[in-house]
Amino acid sequence: MTTLLTTHDITRIVTAHGLAQVLRRLAAYIEADFRRWPAFDKTARVASHSPDGVIELMPIADATHYSFKYVNGHPKNTRDGLPTVMAFGVLAEVATGRPELLSELTLTTALRTAATSALAARVLARPGSRTMALIGNGAQSEFQALAFHHLLGIDEIRLFDTDARATAKLMRNLGATPGLQLRPCDSTAAALRGADIVTTVTADKTRATILTPEMLAPGMHLNALGGDCPGKTELHPQVLRAAKVFVEYEPQSRVEGELQQMPADFPATELWQVLTHRMSGRDDAQQITLFDSVGFALEDYSALRWLRDSARELGLGERIALIPAPDDPKDLFGQLLPGACSAAGRGPRRQCLAK
Repeated sequence: MTTLLTTHDITRIVTAHGLAQVLRRLAAYIEADFRRWPAFDKTARVASHSPDGVIELMPIADATHYSFKYVNGHPKNTRDGLPTVMAFGVLAEVATGRPELLSELTLTTALRTAATSALAARVLARPGSRTMALIGNGAQSEFQALAFHHLLGIDEIRLFDTDARATAKLMRNLGATPGLQLRPCDSTAAALRGADIVTTVTADKTRATILTPEMLAPGMHLNALGGDCPGKTELHPQVLRAAKVFVEYEPQSRVEGELQQMPADFPATELWQVLTHRMSGRDDAQQITLFDSVGFALEDYSALRWLRDSARELGLGERIALIPAPDDPKDLFGQLLPGACSAAGRGPRRQCLAK
């Protein structure tokens, strides 16, 4: 039997633990897995592109578990009342191939992306950072804001979006958050003035120039999330040249991230190397650091482990017969005969009523 987790189960997990604790725990799972990076069989995600968006599969495995995520990115979806990003994922046993967990990952992707951003900023941003500019106030923005508030102590967030309704939405959702000041701005440049950290999370599938070199200040940490597929970027190339660049999985980031704009030999450091102290992060207080984040399958593996453990703790999820369970494992055809109901988890076939 396989455990199924729906969006309602994710909401119940967040309600039971509180969003701050959920983000902290999820960041801990992600960090633990990044620290054992060499243990994973890794590959860049497989993408199917169309004029309207992209559909991707993101697989990864260690010696114990295999996971994958199905995820799309369709910026025009909101016009039809659909989310830009929708996802689900599977966690399976390597030893048997049995799917242990089938879960929604749309809400969870937003949570794990925010947790990863905060984890990276913890080791790359200047200690004591308190102000963040958040450029792009769409579906991911509240998650990013709360992760930086709860995990890094950011207490002022300067907001800008070309769609004023998106900023208004964010302010409605987070306006009552204790200890967090939200300041809407009338341009990207205005939002960046005085910011310690800059997060860009725009959705348009195009080569945009959200940040330009003259907007930067010494010591900034840039958290660039929106450039996450070929032909989609947010930063002027000179921004990358002005910064020390960090990525999740370099082979994927060079195709999909801001790095796609740069020569093949342009230097970048993988985050796991900083977390395990094999490479340095920020070198001094004046240095500009950039986390060129495209999202990597390891983060979803961590999120699925967290979901499995949380569901067990809270008694959540539905046990479903996702795969057949015949009395005789060699008799798969028997599952199609009248009265065969063992595949639905209701006992041996002989106990079912023939029709």
